[in-house]
Amino acid sequence: MADIRKVAFVGIGNMGWPMAANLVKAGIDVTVCDVVPGRADAFAAETGGKAAVSPAAAASGADAVVIIVPTSKQVAEAVEAMSPSLTKGMLVIDMTSGQPGRTREIAAGLAGKGVAMIDCPVSGGVPRAKTGQLAIMAGGEEADLDRADAVLKAMGTSIHRCGPIGAGQAMKALNNLVSAGGYLIGIEALLIGQRFGLDPAKMVDVLNASTGMNNSTQKKFKEYVLSRRFDAGFGLDLMVKDLSIALEVGRETTTPTPFAALCREMWASAAALLGPGQDHTAVAKLSEQMSGTVLGGNQEK
Repeated sequence: MADIRKVAFVGIGNMGWPMAANLVKAGIDVTVCDVVPGRADAFAAETGGKAAVSPAAAASGADAVVIIVPTSKQVAEAVEAMSPSLTKGMLVIDMTSGQPGRTREIAAGLAGKGVAMIDCPVSGGVPRAKTGQLAIMAGGEEADLDRADAVLKAMGTSIHRCGPIGAGQAMKALNNLVSAGGYLIGIEALLIGQRFGLDPAKMVDVLNASTGMNNSTQKKFKEYVLSRRFDAGFGLDLMVKDLSIALEVGRETTTPTPFAALCREMWASAAALLGPGQDHTAVAKLSEQMSGTVLGGNQEK
C-alpha cells in the first residue's frame, strides 16, 4: 500500500498538539483541525503545519486521518463529519482512549467504504507526547499497522501490537486501571506514614528504591502531590472514563472485578467531590479529606 505522506489530524488538545507537532518535525504534511476556535491556526503558526476549518476539509486529499479526542462518541462524530472526504484506500488512526466495542462498530462502517481503521491509544502523558516517546498500544490488521508504522514511530518509541481492532483500547483502559490502583494505594500509604511520623518525601525515595515502586511513586507524588501543583495534564474525568471502559471490558468477558470496581468508585467519588476541570492527580484530595491530613503539609485539616 502507498506510504503515508499527508495526514489530517483531528483534535489538538493537551496531547494532540505535541503529537501532531512531532509529525510535522518528521517531515509529514500535516493539516489539523480542532473544535476550539483559533487553535488550528495557532498550531499552524507555531509549528509550520496547516490549519483546516473542519474535519472534512482537513481530510480532503489525505492519505490517513489521526483522531485523538476525549470519547468514542466524538470519534464517531468526527468520522461522520469527514465522511465526504474519506475515499477508498485511506486509513483512519484512532488514538483516542475509547470503547473497544464502539470502535469496532465505527471500523465496520468504514470498511464498507474501503477505508481501514486501527486503534492506537497512547500512554506517557504530556511530557512524553512532547518528546515523541509515547507508548502506543495498537489494534488492527497487520497490513494496516505496517502502513501506519512510520507515523506511529514519529510519536512514540514503544509500539505494541495488541491484536485486532479494539485491542489497543482495551489494553489502554486496563493499563490505566493498574496505574489508578497503584496511585490510590500509594497515597494511602503516604497518609499512614505521615500520621505515624514519617516524612512523605523520604517515603517516596524509599519506595522508589524498594518493591513498592510504581509510576506514581516515580513521576507523580513529589512532582504533583507533595508540591500541591496537581497539574500533570490528564483530567480526572478522563481517568474515570478509562476506568469505566476497563470495567465494561470486564463485564463483557464475565470477569469478576471487585477491586477494579472499588477503584473506579473511588475515582468517580473524587470527581464528584472536587467538581469539573480537575487534574487526575487531585484524586489524592479525596483520601486527604477522609483522613483529615494534608500530605506534605504536616497539618490537620
